[in-house]
Amino acid sequence: MQKSFFWGIFLGIGVFAADMLTKWYVYSEIPLVGVNGWAYPYNGIGVFKDFFGIEFSIVHAINKGAAWGTLSNFQIPLLVFRIVLIAGLCLYLIAFNTSRKYVIPLCLLTAGALGNVVDYFLYGYVIDMFKFVFWGYHYPIFNVADIAITIGIVWLIIASFVQYDTSTQTQ
Repeated sequence: MQKSFFWGIFLGIGVFAADMLTKWYVYSEIPLVGVNGWAYPYNGIGVFKDFFGIEFSIVHAINKGAAWGTLSNFQIPLLVFRIVLIAGLCLYLIAFNTSRKYVIPLCLLTAGALGNVVDYFLYGYVIDMFKFVFWGYHYPIFNVADIAITIGIVWLIIASFVQYDTSTQTQ
C-alpha cells in the first residue's frame, strides 16, 4: 500500500505541476479565444487542421463554472464545494482507503481538483486551453486538470468492478 501511495502522490504532483505550467503559459502567451472570431486556430496555436475532419488547437479560454461552464453564476459555493471535496478526498485517501486500486485514481482526482481551485485564487477563474472540433462540432475547451479528473473518475469506475485475487495459487 505504501508503494502505491508514493506513486500516486508522485503522479498527482506531476499532474498538478503540468497543469499549472500549461495554464501559466497560456495565460501569459496566448490571447483570449474569440477575440478575432472563431476561425482556426481560434486565436491560439494550431496543432492540426482537417485530420480526418478533426481540428485541434491550443487556445486561451476562461471558465467561471464547473464542467463546460455550468454553475458559473455560483462561483463561491462552487469554490467551497471543491475545497470540501479535496479535503474529503485527502482524508479518505490517508485515513480510510484500504485498497491499492483506488490510490492512483484518487490522487488524479485530487490533483485535478486542486489545480482548478488554485486557478480561482490566481486568476479568478479556471483557464482552459485544449480546443477540439470534431466534424464541425466544437467540443468544450478543457485543461490538464480536467483530463486528470476524467481519467480518475473512469479509473475508479473500472476499478470498482475489478476483483483482485489476493490469494496465491500453489501447486
